[in-house]
Amino acid sequence: MGNALDSRPINSSKTTAYVLDSNVLIHDPNSILNFEEHQVVIPITVLEELDKLKNGKQTIAADCRQAIRLIDHILGSASPAEIEKGVSITRGAKGPPLGTLSILMNHAPENVITLPGSNNDNRIINDISQYQKENPSRSVVLVTKDINMRLKARGCGISTEDYHNDQLVTDIALLTKGYISYEGNFWDRVTNVNTSQQEGVTMHTLQRAEIKEDLYFNQFLIDEQGFVGRVTSLTDDIIQLQHLPRERLMNQDAWGLSPFDIYQAMALNLLMDTDVHLVNLNGAAGSGKTILALAAAIEMTIASKQYRRIIATRSTRGLDEDIGYLPGTEAEKMEPWLGAITDNLEALHSDDESTHGSVDYILKQVPLHFKSLNYIRGRSFQHSLIIIDECQNLTPHQIKTIITRAGVGSKVICLGNLAQIDTPYLAPTSSGLTYMTERLKNFPNGGAIQLQGVPRSPLAAYAEEHL
Repeated sequence: MGNALDSRPINSSKTTAYVLDSNVLIHDPNSILNFEEHQVVIPITVLEELDKLKNGKQTIAADCRQAIRLIDHILGSASPAEIEKGVSITRGAKGPPLGTLSILMNHAPENVITLPGSNNDNRIINDISQYQKENPSRSVVLVTKDINMRLKARGCGISTEDYHNDQLVTDIALLTKGYISYEGNFWDRVTNVNTSQQEGVTMHTLQRAEIKEDLYFNQFLIDEQGFVGRVTSLTDDIIQLQHLPRERLMNQDAWGLSPFDIYQAMALNLLMDTDVHLVNLNGAAGSGKTILALAAAIEMTIASKQYRRIIATRSTRGLDEDIGYLPGTEAEKMEPWLGAITDNLEALHSDDESTHGSVDYILKQVPLHFKSLNYIRGRSFQHSLIIIDECQNLTPHQIKTIITRAGVGSKVICLGNLAQIDTPYLAPTSSGLTYMTERLKNFPNGGAIQLQGVPRSPLAAYAEEHL
């Protein structure tokens, strides 16, 4: 895979043996196919780990099964000798075979540095050490997302790398914020503009060369003078902006909730637009992601009836393992994990005479379903509004699996905070939220907003900045 910043392996005349850890196969079950002409080696201990996890209730069980099926498909009916040597990896019916796949069996280490104990990481490292000794002319690299395992392997003289094939950016500061802020007056930078009225909406058409920055569909352009425009059409030659009066944006109302600042106003504009099928809200804790999404969802299901139901779920480490042991129905099991939803329901009705009664009324009136990620996988939801909280804890493969569940007439709202990743093998640059933001930035029916500030309380704002 070249170096740690490469997105995929470097082609070279000398092939490398890439030994994959189980967390790589869980992160991306198709990772075996991403090593070009090189040899992919799967330790037998990794297969044992996948076998233990494949039948569990956790979300990763399906990823384990997919990885196992791919390994079985590649190896086919190959003999043990052929597997040890390496079976050709074919990519598609027409693609030529590139690289090989082999299984690394356990061997008693002879005259090599070994790690004590019998935990799986140490067993894998010891087997690689022996493999290196038996193949001194071959370059061997351990690929794992476990930082501590990489450190231990380096101590034993083994080259290591993280898996970066689905890492699209090296710094999350490079991600689109969903808007571009201009100092002064935006129109001072424009020499030629054609303004028209289309069904009561003011549209500005500019030459693409007028704007130096990269632009995407449904991106906002704002300035210090109060101008707000949203990109509705984009070609190599022209840009079409929908003029959005700032006062009207700030006076939007969704189930009694009005935006706190212009960033929330832009987010609410995307949330309430049924032509935007995917909304991605990223921001610090307390920036208003959940309450905005919930208010818009209730407004569009009860008041305007644009959607039939709301599906609420979240990615929480340990959720799928623990939920099976909790008593009650699925909704009752999910409630402790989806407390953010009910907390925000209470906040939306905090001024009512009976907040508890209002929340109970909403839960009875709104077709709001709390579902685990396992429930969503494999389903197709029609005319539904799907809210996925804590998206930063999903892998790119998992977030693709979930978003593709959206059926006809459905809208997906992804909420996350890249500063609060709880999954041990994910980083902000490898998170599924980052992957989705970068991959779908050119989707004509999608939009993203990075919310600013912490309106939750002065204490929360100060803590976010200083703790």
